[in-house]
Amino acid sequence: MTRSSSVGSAPGGEVLLNAAAGAPALLSMHSRFLQRLHRRYESQLPLLPAGAPERAGMRQALAALQAQGLACGAALRVLRQLVLERLITLDCDQQAPLAVVTRAVTELAELALDAACTQAFAELDARHGAPLAPNGGRAQMWVVGMGKLGARELNVSSDIDLIYVYDHDGESAGIEQGRNRLSNHEYFAKAVKIIYGLIGETTEHGLVFRVDLALRPHGNSGPSAVSLGALEDYLQAQGREWERFAWLKSRVVAPRAAIENRSAQALRGVVLPFVFRRYLDYNVFDALRILHRQIREHAAKRSAGHPERANDVKLSRGGIREIEFTVQLLQVVRGGQFPELRTRPTQDALQRVAQAGLMPQATADALSGAYEFLRRVEHRIQYLEDQQTHVLPTRDDDLAWIAHTLGYASVCPFLSDLDMHRELVAQEFDTLLGGAGERTCRGCHGGARAATPELEDLLAQMPERFRERIRQWQEHPRVLALRDEARSRLLRLLERTAQWLAQGTVVEDGAVRLADWIEPLLRRESYLALLLERPQVHERLLRLLGAARWPARYLVQHPGVIDELANDSMLAERFAPAEFEQELEQRRSALARTKEDDDETLLNLLRRAHHAEVFRTLARDVEGRITVEQVADDLSALADSVLRVTVRWCWQRLKNRHREEPLFAIIGYGKLGGKELGYGSDLDIVFVYEDADERAPEAYAALVRKLINWLSVKTGEGDLFEIDTALRPNGNSGLLVTSFEAYANYQQQRGSNTAWTWEHQAMTRARFVLGEDTLRARFDAVREAVVTAPRDAGALRGEIVAMRDKVRAARPVKGDRFDVKHSAGGMVDAEFAVQFLVLSQSRQHPELRPNVGNIALLQRAEACGLLARGIGEAAARAYRELRRVQHRARLNEEPTQVSPPALQAERDAVLALWAAVFG
Repeated sequence: MTRSSSVGSAPGGEVLLNAAAGAPALLSMHSRFLQRLHRRYESQLPLLPAGAPERAGMRQALAALQAQGLACGAALRVLRQLVLERLITLDCDQQAPLAVVTRAVTELAELALDAACTQAFAELDARHGAPLAPNGGRAQMWVVGMGKLGARELNVSSDIDLIYVYDHDGESAGIEQGRNRLSNHEYFAKAVKIIYGLIGETTEHGLVFRVDLALRPHGNSGPSAVSLGALEDYLQAQGREWERFAWLKSRVVAPRAAIENRSAQALRGVVLPFVFRRYLDYNVFDALRILHRQIREHAAKRSAGHPERANDVKLSRGGIREIEFTVQLLQVVRGGQFPELRTRPTQDALQRVAQAGLMPQATADALSGAYEFLRRVEHRIQYLEDQQTHVLPTRDDDLAWIAHTLGYASVCPFLSDLDMHRELVAQEFDTLLGGAGERTCRGCHGGARAATPELEDLLAQMPERFRERIRQWQEHPRVLALRDEARSRLLRLLERTAQWLAQGTVVEDGAVRLADWIEPLLRRESYLALLLERPQVHERLLRLLGAARWPARYLVQHPGVIDELANDSMLAERFAPAEFEQELEQRRSALARTKEDDDETLLNLLRRAHHAEVFRTLARDVEGRITVEQVADDLSALADSVLRVTVRWCWQRLKNRHREEPLFAIIGYGKLGGKELGYGSDLDIVFVYEDADERAPEAYAALVRKLINWLSVKTGEGDLFEIDTALRPNGNSGLLVTSFEAYANYQQQRGSNTAWTWEHQAMTRARFVLGEDTLRARFDAVREAVVTAPRDAGALRGEIVAMRDKVRAARPVKGDRFDVKHSAGGMVDAEFAVQFLVLSQSRQHPELRPNVGNIALLQRAEACGLLARGIGEAAARAYRELRRVQHRARLNEEPTQVSPPALQAERDAVLALWAAVFG
């Protein structure tokens, strides 16, 4: 990019030279609009305080203009001219930041609308009395700014898109014994007319802003002011997808009093559910395609016979509108689940979209740079004549002037950069909507619209089992009840599935299970849209469903998780606890900012995040990207993270908490303690605290009750974990949470109330999951004391064998089948052998003390001579294989029992271990 170091010489020298002095004049003086302003308003220009126009200075200048005898409307129009004169000089001569310009024009609009509301209400109150709400107070009307006004991004010659909403129907109070009453609807309709006269009508001083009411319910045929109730009914029953984009940027901009007294917040509860849906919603893709096609067709018609109009920096290909559409689409699709995406300004939204991982940061930065460039060009186009146009001028001197004011030495490098920015924008936008180009948006892409096939034709293309499953849909009530658009999507999905089956890309089991999965979800049309928009999600879903039965069940329970399949890098990643917890905290903070962080919302947030992470692990597992041990490691780490976050949130929301940070810990046992969690495993945990405050027992008991409820209660998003606390001191008859001292005494056989041998077996797999580091050190010391305590090996052997017999009797296996867990030579035998070795030998062999898992402990026991050569290693390999077989059987919802001679070698290895340990 070539930039001049100074303004240099510019075209139109007769304008840019000060004839008297012969020195270069300011670049801004090329603007013909600015020249007119100087001729007409030169004496009033000083009324606006020096520097960038701000609300306080504008208000001061408005008061001064009215003191000169100008009526409200005239004073507002003159104020506009003063503000624009200042902005042109700041922008062109001093390279003022874009935000300075857009903020000033936005604040001018807010000030003007507030002044117009004040005058309109005063006039109408004098004639008809104040409009009344049912409670006798004053009914409120809010001026809702849409588009760039709502986003505080107004350009210098922008119109303002407004919607007028009032909160209550009723009547005005009337005057003099109630005469001249109006319905509130009539009152506010008259107010709209007065406001328009003060703002939008052209007079000798021009206008303040062009006003557009076309975005209101029912468009130009609808009432000029609509009640809040009528707006809610309209949005729920008739609101169209493109209107969600319009309302995304909506904001109450006047009157100022309604903003300050927060009465305008009532609008939020109506708008948010309309714009942001609870579930990921891909229906908006088609709506945006149609809207964008209409805009491009309109631009093409305007430029037909006028090729110069193709250089529209807003509406042409790669223009400002495509940047706005790109980011708004991601916001609308994801904003229901990601409150942090709910922001109005385009550049802020781009950064948030990138931070949420929906767009590469480099892409967001490039689009942001293009947006700033195009908006600055747009302003210079409008500075020339104060016309609402976005088309580059055709005069050479005007084009050169724009280049110079942007810092270019000549037109060519300016046009080159302009083309570069527009091509980047167009490519990203086309990628988003499924056009050509490299797909870089992690969040969204899909295929262009295709002709809809007929179901009968599709059936002929399908293999037998899939065909018979889909044939049932010919008379299915849910299918027959689909809207035409949804039915079309369903048929196109079936067509694509049939093609992949014919090509061998996917297997028939996956296709049949896809039908089973999608049938109960047909009313949620967004899932059809998602799969159609993202062919790679559709394909990965079919592969996943084809690999095992359990994923299909999980997807029926938690259908929203399929969106995780869109991330190309997901399969190569592993669970990252710090990132998971940070993201949850960011979501909670975003919900708090929007006052949506109630208990139910946070419960669902936790569940969605947990289900999505489990599904990621499941996808990696089924695709063979991670081992059974890695699955267990990741699911265990995920449980740890969920516990940490939930404890933190529950404590923060506890009414009777007596300190900022709890002196509290969770100890994990069983599969959680041994980091061997599987899908759907419950959590064996014990809660302890170390806090001398007299309020502590009551506070921690309340915390644990709340924590168990948050983890186990079923919401619309399902649950998190079943919690088992039977391993606490005294089992189910004991306290839910105990002091650490009581816990330590119980485990270490101090006092009359002490742990049983089976509880010490459990302690071999116990792990400190969360809590203060001082408590962690104390727990580690207690655990070591327990596992290294002197014991009678013979008595211990007898107790553990008796416990093993009791467990086996409770899980009988019929016939000669071998159950990989419970049969003789199964996983439980290996686990009991390891527990005996740890409890009987770790006092003499410190390498057996750490909780490193059964496989590592078997290898260590052989290494230190407690097992004959080869016994430990063979048992470790057998245990690993038995775990793998159990894991695969559960994934495919098959029995965990096999018929001999299957797994005979593994069984023999574990039986050899049992014989070596127990004789």
